[in-house]
Amino acid sequence: MHGMTSRRLIWVPIIHTQEDLGSLRESVRRLHVRRTGPRQWQRGQKVIETMWTNIGQEIERLDLDYSRVRLYQDGLACCGREEEIVRDLAEVGSRNHQLLLRLMARGARIMGTESPELLLEEYEFSRHAILAAASRTVATPEQREASDRILKRRDAFVARRIDETLLPGETGLAFLGLLHSLDGRLAPDIEVTKLEVAPGAVGKNSGRR
Repeated sequence: MHGMTSRRLIWVPIIHTQEDLGSLRESVRRLHVRRTGPRQWQRGQKVIETMWTNIGQEIERLDLDYSRVRLYQDGLACCGREEEIVRDLAEVGSRNHQLLLRLMARGARIMGTESPELLLEEYEFSRHAILAAASRTVATPEQREASDRILKRRDAFVARRIDETLLPGETGLAFLGLLHSLDGRLAPDIEVTKLEVAPGAVGKNSGRR
């Protein structure tokens, strides 16, 4: 067990469900179905559902004191409406946000995690990228570099946010997409571990980072 003066962060690698994609949901679904076919699409959705079941089971096994747990969520802006957003997405079927709600009910605190400005920039970039892919336009090296820069800026913001809000003796659960990385960005006193889920439960990203 980590000491009361230390800070612990558990990175939970995730794949976003379609319910998390908001207005991009249908465009992403059509693009994947066109590329891989409806059967492969359905198979991928089942893999994601299994992943979320496994994540919930593995978190349960951690036996955490939820009064000392903070929840950090990929895509959740610092806005003062964090709980409302989590509840709204849980209601439309997001397994991710349904899990957050269960942990909040046990005493965990949900934290605004991301910069609203960077999320808006990412959204606009993703929207244009999906439109380009739908028209079979290949992303240029400059576009890929711009996308990587946005992701790195988001990761830097998330790391700062964790450092500023995670207190001694507390544990953070950071639900982050597979392309994110906090390596080298967190304060040295934060002990980082990765939640291990069942083999094969995590595959390719479903369309959002």
